[in-house]
Amino acid sequence: MPTFRENLRLLPRPAWILFGGTFINRFGTFVMPFLVIYMTRLGYTPAQAGIAVSAYGAGHLIASMVGGDLADRIGRRYTIAISMFGSAASMVALSQAEGYFAILACTFVVGVFGELYRPAAQALISDLVAPEQRVTAFGIYRMAINLGFAFGPATAGFLADNSFLYLFLGDAVTSFAYGIVALFALPHGLRGQTKDERATEGIRVALRDPLFVRFLLATLCVTWIEFQIHSTLPLHIAAQGFGTQTYGLLMSLNGAMIVIFELGIIAWTQRMPQQPMIAIGYGLSGIGFALTGLAYGIPALTATVVIWTIGEMIYAPVAGAFVAGIAPERYRGRYMGLWVMSWSAGMLLGPALGTLLYQSNEPLYWSTIAAMGCVGAALALSKPAQPLTTP
Repeated sequence: MPTFRENLRLLPRPAWILFGGTFINRFGTFVMPFLVIYMTRLGYTPAQAGIAVSAYGAGHLIASMVGGDLADRIGRRYTIAISMFGSAASMVALSQAEGYFAILACTFVVGVFGELYRPAAQALISDLVAPEQRVTAFGIYRMAINLGFAFGPATAGFLADNSFLYLFLGDAVTSFAYGIVALFALPHGLRGQTKDERATEGIRVALRDPLFVRFLLATLCVTWIEFQIHSTLPLHIAAQGFGTQTYGLLMSLNGAMIVIFELGIIAWTQRMPQQPMIAIGYGLSGIGFALTGLAYGIPALTATVVIWTIGEMIYAPVAGAFVAGIAPERYRGRYMGLWVMSWSAGMLLGPALGTLLYQSNEPLYWSTIAAMGCVGAALALSKPAQPLTTP
């Protein structure tokens, strides 16, 4: 198997263009991190602002399914371009929306168009690189996303200090720029859907694949945990008497570790069997986060962040390569769409269910987190009795 450095050199030029466009887009994610602040300054309550964030999550859920279907139907390039141009237009519309329900509607549309590209981008990575390069490619893709998030919010904060309108315009401009890159510099990728194929056929094939269904269930377990980081974790930190600065520093540690160490970890995980790596990562994520319930003081909290971040770095690049490897070529976009949908479901269910359980029975909450991590690891490692035979 090629080494990590050899895989980097072998990545084709279109893959690097895709990574660059992804960085531009993620760097320009200015509005959503500041949406709650924007709405409260308009006079809405925090609860009303939270509903708007959920509206974005609902759009994310729709986008994961529609985006996977479009990726197979019209090709990856056009799907990414539609996503970016639609995101730019809907972001401008959101900046001009007046009235609560108009803001909710525009936020939902922003969620649909802003996330439509994900299955197509992940499918295109799978199209462009050889199977032995996929873990590396998905790792670089994640790196582009994390670098964009590392630099984007600071720029967004500067823009917001001058005018929130600059946030919307900056977000729209970067989306439009990625759309141009996609339209003129990215290949079509595969278009596996035939004219006489029913729209739901690919979904039915994917849901009859026992290996993939178990992987989706495992992923749902870990996404439920993943979105506790932005809901119950700050509550737990505040309950110990620490302020928002402590929470921000712990989140920065997570991002810094990914930027510094993940590519080195990929050099190891790309040589290992994929399912055990995913299982180890899912297990570490669940157990590491569950240990937060026993962590009192900044050193202990820091140690838990290190554990679940290591888990994330192990499973995340491998998971994308795993889906690409088990998906039939003609259904690759829809497999990716269902995988993204499992994250959308975690985004919708995780914060609400987690905070409810945390407030009602905190010991049971932390035990549930540990159990979900172990169940996710077991499901990721398990194999069906017989492989799927696709039509």
